[in-house]
Amino acid sequence: MNFSKSILVSAMLSTIALPVIASEATEASEIEFFGKANVSLESVDEGDGRYSEVKSNASRLGIKGSHKLTDDLEIVYRAEFATDIDGDGDFWKPRNQFVGIKGNFGTVVLGRLDSVVKQSTSKIDLFNDLDADLKYLWAGENRLAGTVSYKSPTLSGFHFAGSYIAEEDSVGRDGYSVAVVYGDKKLKKSNLYALVSMDLDVQGQSKDKYINKGFYDVTRFAIQGKLSDFVLGAVFHTQEDVDTGASMDGLLLSAKYTINEYTLKGQYQGANHDGGDSRSAITAGVDYKFDSVTKFYAFYSTFNLDSADDKDYLA
Repeated sequence: MNFSKSILVSAMLSTIALPVIASEATEASEIEFFGKANVSLESVDEGDGRYSEVKSNASRLGIKGSHKLTDDLEIVYRAEFATDIDGDGDFWKPRNQFVGIKGNFGTVVLGRLDSVVKQSTSKIDLFNDLDADLKYLWAGENRLAGTVSYKSPTLSGFHFAGSYIAEEDSVGRDGYSVAVVYGDKKLKKSNLYALVSMDLDVQGQSKDKYINKGFYDVTRFAIQGKLSDFVLGAVFHTQEDVDTGASMDGLLLSAKYTINEYTLKGQYQGANHDGGDSRSAITAGVDYKFDSVTKFYAFYSTFNLDSADDKDYLA
Protein backbone atom coordinates (compact mmCIF):
# COMPACT_ATOMS: atom_id res chain seq x y z
CA MET A 1 0.00 0.00 0.00
CA ASN A 2 1.20 3.52 -0.72
CA PHE A 3 0.35 6.27 1.77
CA SER A 4 2.27 9.13 0.11
CA LYS A 5 -0.97 10.79 -0.98
CA SER A 6 -3.14 9.95 1.98
CA ILE A 7 -2.88 9.70 5.72
CA LEU A 8 -4.17 6.66 7.55
CA VAL A 9 -4.05 6.88 11.31
CA SER A 10 -4.77 3.88 13.46
CA ALA A 11 -3.30 3.71 16.94
CA MET A 12 -4.30 2.60 20.36
CA LEU A 13 -2.67 2.98 23.72
CA SER A 14 -4.18 1.58 26.86
CA THR A 15 -2.92 0.97 30.35
CA ILE A 16 -4.63 -1.49 32.64
CA ALA A 17 -3.94 -1.43 36.37
CA LEU A 18 -5.65 -4.07 38.48
CA PRO A 19 -4.66 -3.89 42.17
CA VAL A 20 -5.41 -7.13 43.98
CA ILE A 21 -5.26 -7.59 47.74
CA ALA A 22 -4.21 -11.15 48.54
CA SER A 23 -5.83 -13.54 50.99
CA GLU A 24 -5.64 -13.21 54.79
CA ALA A 25 -2.45 -15.27 54.89
CA THR A 26 -0.66 -12.58 52.87
CA GLU A 27 -2.75 -9.52 53.73
CA ALA A 28 0.42 -7.40 53.99
CA SER A 29 1.04 -7.92 50.27
CA GLU A 30 -0.38 -6.11 47.26
CA ILE A 31 -0.07 -7.23 43.64
CA GLU A 32 -0.77 -5.08 40.57
CA PHE A 33 -1.02 -6.35 37.00
CA PHE A 34 -0.36 -3.74 34.32
CA GLY A 35 0.06 -3.42 30.58
CA LYS A 36 0.30 -1.09 27.62
CA ALA A 37 -0.80 -1.82 24.04
CA ASN A 38 0.73 0.79 21.72
CA VAL A 39 0.36 0.01 18.01
CA SER A 40 0.70 2.27 14.96
CA LEU A 41 0.10 1.95 11.22
CA GLU A 42 3.01 3.68 9.47
CA SER A 43 4.26 4.79 6.10
CA VAL A 44 8.07 4.53 6.18
CA ASP A 45 10.90 5.72 3.93
CA GLU A 46 14.39 4.83 5.19
CA GLY A 47 16.18 5.52 1.91
CA ASP A 48 15.31 2.37 -0.05
CA GLY A 49 11.76 3.31 -1.04
CA ARG A 50 8.52 3.75 0.84
CA TYR A 51 6.67 0.87 2.48
CA SER A 52 3.87 0.33 5.00
CA GLU A 53 4.30 -1.20 8.43
CA VAL A 54 2.24 -2.10 11.47
CA LYS A 55 4.46 -1.45 14.47
CA SER A 56 4.32 -2.32 18.16
CA ASN A 57 5.87 0.56 20.11
CA ALA A 58 7.25 -0.79 23.40
CA SER A 59 4.00 -2.58 24.25
CA ARG A 60 4.33 -4.45 27.53
CA LEU A 61 2.82 -6.64 30.22
CA GLY A 62 3.95 -7.00 33.80
CA ILE A 63 3.35 -7.52 37.46
CA LYS A 64 4.52 -5.40 40.35
CA GLY A 65 3.85 -5.30 44.02
CA SER A 66 4.96 -4.81 47.58
CA HIS A 67 5.01 -6.68 50.86
CA LYS A 68 5.08 -4.94 54.23
CA LEU A 69 7.71 -6.13 56.67
CA THR A 70 7.00 -3.46 59.29
CA ASP A 71 5.07 -0.18 59.36
CA ASP A 72 8.14 1.60 57.96
CA LEU A 73 9.70 -1.08 55.75
CA GLU A 74 8.50 -3.03 52.71
CA ILE A 75 9.72 -5.29 49.94
CA VAL A 76 9.03 -4.02 46.39
CA TYR A 77 9.30 -5.97 43.13
CA ARG A 78 8.55 -5.80 39.42
CA ALA A 79 8.69 -8.22 36.48
CA GLU A 80 7.94 -6.53 33.14
CA PHE A 81 8.11 -7.95 29.60
CA ALA A 82 7.92 -6.38 26.15
CA THR A 83 5.16 -7.85 23.98
CA ASP A 84 5.56 -7.51 20.21
CA ILE A 85 1.90 -7.13 19.28
CA ASP A 86 2.50 -6.75 15.54
CA GLY A 87 3.85 -10.32 15.48
CA ASP A 88 7.16 -9.83 13.67
CA GLY A 89 9.45 -10.21 16.71
CA ASP A 90 9.84 -11.94 20.04
CA PHE A 91 6.66 -11.84 22.09
CA TRP A 92 8.48 -11.93 25.44
CA LYS A 93 11.55 -9.76 26.01
CA PRO A 94 12.71 -8.62 29.46
CA ARG A 95 12.22 -4.99 30.45
CA ASN A 96 12.59 -3.64 33.99
CA GLN A 97 12.78 -6.50 36.47
CA PHE A 98 13.93 -6.10 40.07
CA VAL A 99 13.39 -6.74 43.76
CA GLY A 100 14.28 -4.36 46.56
CA ILE A 101 13.45 -2.69 49.83
CA LYS A 102 11.75 0.64 50.58
CA GLY A 103 11.74 2.67 53.77
CA ASN A 104 12.23 6.12 55.26
CA PHE A 105 15.78 6.07 53.88
CA GLY A 106 14.55 5.73 50.28
CA THR A 107 14.38 2.75 47.92
CA VAL A 108 17.11 0.25 46.99
CA VAL A 109 16.50 -2.33 44.22
CA LEU A 110 18.59 -4.99 42.48
CA GLY A 111 18.08 -6.38 38.98
CA ARG A 112 17.54 -5.05 35.43
CA LEU A 113 16.57 -1.38 35.29
CA ASP A 114 16.57 1.70 33.05
CA SER A 115 19.61 3.84 33.79
CA VAL A 116 19.06 6.96 35.86
CA VAL A 117 19.97 9.07 32.81
CA LYS A 118 17.29 7.32 30.73
CA GLN A 119 14.62 7.57 33.44
CA SER A 120 15.20 11.25 34.18
CA THR A 121 14.51 12.58 30.66
CA SER A 122 11.79 10.16 29.51
CA LYS A 123 8.90 12.67 29.89
CA ILE A 124 10.73 15.58 28.24
CA ASP A 125 11.05 13.36 25.15
CA LEU A 126 7.46 13.75 23.86
CA PHE A 127 7.85 10.90 21.35
CA ASN A 128 9.37 8.39 23.72
CA ASP A 129 8.99 4.76 22.47
CA LEU A 130 8.15 6.00 18.94
CA ASP A 131 10.35 6.49 15.86
CA ALA A 132 11.62 9.85 17.11
CA ASP A 133 12.64 8.54 20.54
CA LEU A 134 15.85 10.37 21.49
CA LYS A 135 17.71 7.02 21.65
CA TYR A 136 17.90 7.04 17.82
CA LEU A 137 20.54 9.79 17.80
CA TRP A 138 22.02 9.76 21.32
CA ALA A 139 23.75 7.25 23.57
CA GLY A 140 22.58 7.00 27.18
CA GLU A 141 19.17 5.34 26.69
CA ASN A 142 20.13 2.09 28.40
CA ARG A 143 18.29 -0.67 30.22
CA LEU A 144 21.01 -2.33 32.25
CA ALA A 145 21.33 -5.77 33.81
CA GLY A 146 23.19 -6.34 37.04
CA THR A 147 22.33 -3.01 38.68
CA VAL A 148 21.98 -1.85 42.26
CA SER A 149 19.89 1.33 42.25
CA TYR A 150 18.96 3.86 44.93
CA LYS A 151 16.40 6.68 45.03
CA SER A 152 16.36 9.05 47.98
CA PRO A 153 13.30 10.60 49.64
CA THR A 154 12.33 14.06 48.37
CA LEU A 155 13.53 17.02 50.42
CA SER A 156 12.41 20.55 49.51
CA GLY A 157 11.56 19.30 46.02
CA PHE A 158 14.96 17.65 45.41
CA HIS A 159 15.93 14.00 45.28
CA PHE A 160 18.99 11.96 44.31
CA ALA A 161 19.05 8.77 42.26
CA GLY A 162 21.96 6.53 41.39
CA SER A 163 22.81 3.13 39.96
CA TYR A 164 25.88 0.93 40.19
CA ILE A 165 26.25 -1.42 37.21
CA ALA A 166 28.21 -4.55 38.13
CA GLU A 167 30.94 -5.70 35.74
CA GLU A 168 29.36 -9.23 35.68
CA ASP A 169 32.48 -10.98 34.29
CA SER A 170 36.27 -10.70 34.18
CA VAL A 171 36.29 -8.54 31.02
CA GLY A 172 33.41 -6.27 32.04
CA ARG A 173 33.53 -2.83 33.64
CA ASP A 174 31.87 -1.23 36.61
CA GLY A 175 29.61 1.64 35.60
CA TYR A 176 27.63 4.37 37.35
CA SER A 177 24.52 6.39 36.49
CA VAL A 178 23.52 9.30 38.76
CA ALA A 179 21.13 12.26 38.83
CA VAL A 180 20.06 15.16 41.02
CA VAL A 181 16.46 16.10 40.28
CA TYR A 182 14.10 18.91 41.25
CA GLY A 183 10.31 18.51 40.91
CA ASP A 184 8.45 15.56 39.44
CA LYS A 185 8.67 14.55 35.79
CA LYS A 186 4.88 14.34 35.36
CA LEU A 187 4.55 18.00 36.47
CA LYS A 188 1.74 17.06 38.83
CA LYS A 189 3.23 18.45 42.05
CA SER A 190 5.09 21.42 40.59
CA ASN A 191 5.25 23.44 37.39
CA LEU A 192 9.00 22.98 37.03
CA TYR A 193 11.17 19.90 36.52
CA ALA A 194 14.96 20.21 36.29
CA LEU A 195 17.93 17.88 36.59
CA VAL A 196 21.53 17.09 35.92
CA SER A 197 22.36 13.44 35.19
CA MET A 198 25.50 11.50 34.26
CA ASP A 199 26.56 8.08 33.04
CA LEU A 200 30.15 7.08 33.85
CA ASP A 201 31.68 4.20 31.89
CA VAL A 202 28.28 2.76 30.89
CA GLN A 203 27.98 0.50 27.85
CA GLY A 204 25.60 1.66 25.15
CA GLN A 205 24.97 2.81 21.58
CA SER A 206 22.59 5.08 19.70
CA LYS A 207 20.03 3.21 17.61
CA ASP A 208 21.19 4.85 14.37
CA LYS A 209 24.49 2.96 14.99
CA TYR A 210 26.56 5.89 13.79
CA ILE A 211 28.69 5.31 16.88
CA ASN A 212 30.10 1.92 17.83
CA LYS A 213 28.73 0.00 20.77
CA GLY A 214 31.08 0.86 23.59
CA PHE A 215 31.46 2.49 26.98
CA TYR A 216 30.36 6.12 27.23
CA ASP A 217 30.44 9.04 29.63
CA VAL A 218 27.19 10.98 29.19
CA THR A 219 26.04 14.24 30.79
CA ARG A 220 22.58 15.78 30.48
CA PHE A 221 21.19 19.08 31.76
CA ALA A 222 17.43 19.18 31.37
CA ILE A 223 14.52 21.42 32.25
CA GLN A 224 10.77 21.30 31.62
CA GLY A 225 8.15 23.78 32.69
CA LYS A 226 4.38 24.19 32.56
CA LEU A 227 2.76 27.54 31.83
CA SER A 228 -1.03 27.34 31.60
CA ASP A 229 -1.74 24.84 28.78
CA PHE A 230 1.84 24.92 27.43
CA VAL A 231 4.65 22.57 28.44
CA LEU A 232 8.16 23.45 27.20
CA GLY A 233 11.28 21.34 27.63
CA ALA A 234 14.97 21.26 26.75
CA VAL A 235 17.79 18.73 27.14
CA PHE A 236 21.47 19.58 26.66
CA HIS A 237 23.47 16.39 26.05
CA THR A 238 27.15 15.48 25.74
CA GLN A 239 28.69 12.04 25.24
CA GLU A 240 32.23 10.71 24.92
CA ASP A 241 33.51 7.25 24.01
CA VAL A 242 35.72 6.31 26.96
CA ASP A 243 38.12 4.30 24.79
CA THR A 244 38.41 6.44 21.64
CA GLY A 245 37.61 9.92 22.93
CA ALA A 246 35.07 10.49 20.13
CA SER A 247 32.49 12.97 21.36
CA MET A 248 29.14 14.47 20.42
CA ASP A 249 27.04 17.42 21.60
CA GLY A 250 23.27 17.31 21.37
CA LEU A 251 20.21 19.46 21.96
CA LEU A 252 16.54 18.53 22.29
CA LEU A 253 13.70 21.06 22.36
CA SER A 254 10.11 19.99 22.92
CA ALA A 255 6.76 21.75 23.25
CA LYS A 256 3.16 20.69 23.68
CA TYR A 257 -0.13 22.52 23.96
CA THR A 258 -3.37 21.00 25.24
CA ILE A 259 -6.82 22.03 23.98
CA ASN A 260 -9.56 20.04 25.68
CA GLU A 261 -8.90 16.39 24.70
CA TYR A 262 -6.28 17.28 22.06
CA THR A 263 -2.55 17.76 22.64
CA LEU A 264 -0.42 19.30 19.90
CA LYS A 265 3.26 18.31 20.09
CA GLY A 266 6.49 19.32 18.39
CA GLN A 267 10.12 18.32 18.94
CA TYR A 268 13.60 18.96 17.58
CA GLN A 269 16.67 16.85 18.32
CA GLY A 270 20.21 17.46 17.10
CA ALA A 271 23.49 15.52 17.30
CA ASN A 272 26.78 17.15 16.26
CA HIS A 273 29.62 14.60 16.14
CA ASP A 274 33.37 15.07 15.99
CA GLY A 275 34.46 15.46 12.40
CA GLY A 276 31.50 17.59 11.39
CA ASP A 277 28.81 14.94 10.93
CA SER A 278 25.49 16.53 11.86
CA ARG A 279 22.25 14.61 12.47
CA SER A 280 18.82 15.92 13.37
CA ALA A 281 15.18 14.92 13.73
CA ILE A 282 12.03 17.04 13.61
CA THR A 283 8.69 15.59 14.69
CA ALA A 284 5.15 16.96 14.90
CA GLY A 285 2.14 15.12 16.25
CA VAL A 286 -1.27 15.24 17.87
CA ASP A 287 -2.82 13.11 20.61
CA TYR A 288 -6.53 12.66 21.28
CA LYS A 289 -7.31 11.56 24.84
CA PHE A 290 -10.37 9.33 24.66
CA ASP A 291 -10.43 8.51 28.38
CA SER A 292 -8.02 8.10 31.28
CA VAL A 293 -6.31 5.01 29.78
CA THR A 294 -6.83 5.34 26.01
CA LYS A 295 -5.50 7.75 23.42
CA PHE A 296 -5.32 7.95 19.64
CA TYR A 297 -2.38 9.70 18.01
CA ALA A 298 -0.74 10.69 14.75
CA PHE A 299 2.79 11.96 14.07
CA TYR A 300 5.28 12.72 11.32
CA SER A 301 9.06 12.45 11.83
CA THR A 302 11.84 13.40 9.44
CA PHE A 303 15.55 12.65 9.99
CA ASN A 304 18.31 14.63 8.28
CA LEU A 305 21.50 12.52 8.39
CA ASP A 306 24.72 13.86 6.85
CA SER A 307 26.44 10.52 6.25
CA ALA A 308 23.39 8.30 5.69
CA ASP A 309 20.08 8.27 3.84
CA ASP A 310 17.47 10.63 5.24
CA LYS A 311 14.40 8.98 6.79
CA ASP A 312 10.79 9.86 7.42
CA TYR A 313 7.89 8.23 9.23
CA LEU A 314 4.16 8.99 8.97
CA ALA A 315 2.06 7.18 11.59
